[in-house]
Amino acid sequence: MKYFKKLIFTALLAFPLSGFAAETTATLYKNPNCGCCSEHAKYLEANGFDVEVIDTNDLAEIKAEHDVPKKLYGCHSTLIGDYIFEGHVDAESIKQVLEDKPSIKGLSVPGMPLGSPGMGGEKQEPIEVYTLTLQPTDSPEVYATY
Repeated sequence: MKYFKKLIFTALLAFPLSGFAAETTATLYKNPNCGCCSEHAKYLEANGFDVEVIDTNDLAEIKAEHDVPKKLYGCHSTLIGDYIFEGHVDAESIKQVLEDKPSIKGLSVPGMPLGSPGMGGEKQEPIEVYTLTLQPTDSPEVYATY
């Protein structure tokens, strides 16, 4: 029995519990007057993210810093780790990127599509999530559809 307790204690030290329960930190930059951005932050929090919301009147600067193409600009920009998520990207797609760690800048849902996470209204059609590639492209790849 002593050996078993020692083994469990050693395993706990080798695999810290903090990794099991820790939330993923996200920083969401938004226009101070945008309500849907605040709703998207709440959506992310409900899906396990620890979200810091930063109001800014210069979202274009954030997008330029991360080389987001204008046609893929989202309503707000969320930084998580080394990735940027533009607009109303669904939590499942974000979690998949964070798990797989692909060689991309991030993901984008351009504009403000009705029915997307954080947006009001009823979804009119499937919403496409685009890959923000490391190299600029004229035809962005669809990462997911929800």
